Amino acid sequence: MSKRDYYEVLGVSRDAKAEDIKKAYRQKALKYHPDKNPGDASAEAKFKEAAEAYEVLRDPEKKSRYDQFGHAGMGNNFGGSGFGGGMTMEDIFSQFGDIFGGAFGGGFGGFGNTGRRSSRRVNRGSNLRIKVKLSFEDILNGANKRIKVNKYVSCSSCNGTGAKGGSAFSTCSTCNGAGRVTRVTNTFLGQMQTSSTCPSCSGEGQTIEDKCSSCYGNGIVKKEEVISINIPAGVENGMQLSLSGKGNAAPRGGVPGDLIVVVEEIPHNKLIRDGMNLLYDHHISFPEAVLGTTIEAPTLEGKARIKIEPGTQPGKVLRLKGKGLPSVNAYGRGDLLVNINIWTPQKLSAEEKEALENLRLSENFRPNPKKSDKSFFERMKDVFN
Repeated sequence: MSKRDYYEVLGVSRDAKAEDIKKAYRQKALKYHPDKNPGDASAEAKFKEAAEAYEVLRDPEKKSRYDQFGHAGMGNNFGGSGFGGGMTMEDIFSQFGDIFGGAFGGGFGGFGNTGRRSSRRVNRGSNLRIKVKLSFEDILNGANKRIKVNKYVSCSSCNGTGAKGGSAFSTCSTCNGAGRVTRVTNTFLGQMQTSSTCPSCSGEGQTIEDKCSSCYGNGIVKKEEVISINIPAGVENGMQLSLSGKGNAAPRGGVPGDLIVVVEEIPHNKLIRDGMNLLYDHHISFPEAVLGTTIEAPTLEGKARIKIEPGTQPGKVLRLKGKGLPSVNAYGRGDLLVNINIWTPQKLSAEEKEALENLRLSENFRPNPKKSDKSFFERMKDVFN
């Protein structure tokens, strides 16, 4: 079953502002909240669907990727939102609980036990950003790169709990396990209630009795890790790919961050990229232009032999269909465009000068463009149309 368009899910236009997207999500979340629709599987599915849509559209980077690639841009290579991939209702409450401020007692509170349970904070690891250099051959065929990344990983001594050798966790006495504390103050307008993260347990709802000596209770340590990255064919310089959950681990078993991979093209020694097309400049001698010849042009899959017709003019562009690069989100390949230049020698012997002087007197060697000849700009328009 294909996913619905995220803009359709929230009922907003594609040019909606961040505040409008947030407002639309709030309305959907209130409407389909599990505590307002107990036992309704359809409402719960819509609640999760709205959370997934909001998680993508609220983030400028993910929103841009979604606008460009659609749901395909949210997969393993392009960084999925995480929802629908194993995140629980509690994770959703933790991510977006603050969208309601303190009006409902913090988080999604105000709807019974779910709000109190979800008010505990779930830690999230930070994202990592690395650059991967790719040759034109890598971009043509796609590539698998194994990259060493120095990042935070789960502590092996305590299995990421932060607790030393089986040490127990105690319910936080400040917030009684809720992760948030509520304060009521009296003002001339009456009582005002505010909610904030518990300062004693940092929103986790529990404290460690004996901290792990390896990670000092954080549950994470620095370590070098080898990560395999599958890069699709057709990527472009500056494009960002995202591996969900491959960033820094989160303290004490939270949700890991993402690994952002920035593509950096390695310049080719003979070819220039222009979108899906490749450009190549080739020089021939004046006699070759007059008499015709055969040349070899480099491609990403070897050399291609090209026939140069007699009387070829400088600036002639020859097209080799399908010898360019693929598009990351389309079928087919671009072309190789070979620009023919005529080399003019700068040093001549006396015999060569005499021969050219004789040729200059010939009627055939005098410029005589026909009215039907196309201009340079017209020829370029033909090439790229």
